[in-house]
Amino acid sequence: QVQLVESGGGLVQPGGSLRLSCAASGWIFIINAMGWYRQASGKQRELVAAITSGGSTDYADSVKGRFTISRDNAKNTVYLQMNSLKPEDTAVYYCHADSLYGDYWGKGTLVTVSS
Repeated sequence: QVQLVESGGGLVQPGGSLRLSCAASGWIFIINAMGWYRQASGKQRELVAAITSGGSTDYADSVKGRFTISRDNAKNTVYLQMNSLKPEDTAVYYCHADSLYGDYWGKGTLVTVSS
């Protein structure tokens, strides 16, 4: 099994920055790719960014150029650097791991962008 724990959410003003972290533990050797999803109030969960074990990345169009996903394999941690934040980025952000045995999710961390 895989456990994912997110941290780094909070309140930030428009134009500000935050960095989210996701620490993976357990059967990390079964993980193929990791990523970040978000779910705003009243909306469906959507992919924000993903990174494969080989380092390939993918981003939602709405965050390209503003968000950067990275991973530290030594720390089993994935990061999401979010810059130039907008009010529409407000959501609960979930860490996700795609593995040989299915999907794993963290409990989520709330990001609020507001003045």
